[in-house]
Amino acid sequence: MSYSRRQFVTGIGALIFMSGPAGRTVAQTLNINGIRYGMVHDESLCIGCTACMDACREVNKVPEGVSRLQILRSEPVGTFPDVHYRFYRHSCQHCENAPCVDVCPTGASFIDAKTGIVDVNPDLCVGCQYCIAACPYRVRFIHPESKAADKCDFCRKTNLAQGKLPACVESCPTKALTFGNLDDPNSDVSVLLREKPVYRAKAALGTQPKVYRVPSQYGEIAE
Repeated sequence: MSYSRRQFVTGIGALIFMSGPAGRTVAQTLNINGIRYGMVHDESLCIGCTACMDACREVNKVPEGVSRLQILRSEPVGTFPDVHYRFYRHSCQHCENAPCVDVCPTGASFIDAKTGIVDVNPDLCVGCQYCIAACPYRVRFIHPESKAADKCDFCRKTNLAQGKLPACVESCPTKALTFGNLDDPNSDVSVLLREKPVYRAKAALGTQPKVYRVPSQYGEIAE
């Protein structure tokens, strides 16, 4: 029996298991390189300054009118002067079981075998927008210049390729973002996941997102 590249990648994404207490677990994969990048957004530390958005746009040359990353602000909680907000990172979740990859007819949407990052090959993208429709997080868009699907790639082709952290992580003044290898138990991101309660957006869908969140005690944002 022969398998296509997409069937192989999808099969690998399905071979995961969970261990440890609920909410503090990190899914394991059969990534032979032992690298599977993920991120934690600590909503209790985020101040909504949008420095991450500006850095993402500059480093990745994102045109005006579209965005790979947005920080959404909740409705105000409390009364003046004791008013609080919750800030929510809206970006690609780099799912283990990525619907955008499954529906792509050309293989343009893929999971990078070396990093676990969900990415897009613009040379293969035909702009059909199937991936945009399939993404439950509504984070993809058509790049106005390349006419291909685009979204956050954890700076895979920019900062990561230069041995740096993603631009959003480097620019955050409150250290609300932590990035690293989820398959390394000693990485900063893995240690943080063991130390703090976290949640993942729409985890009930079975997408296995690799963006985790430390919940804020203020506000509420409906996705």
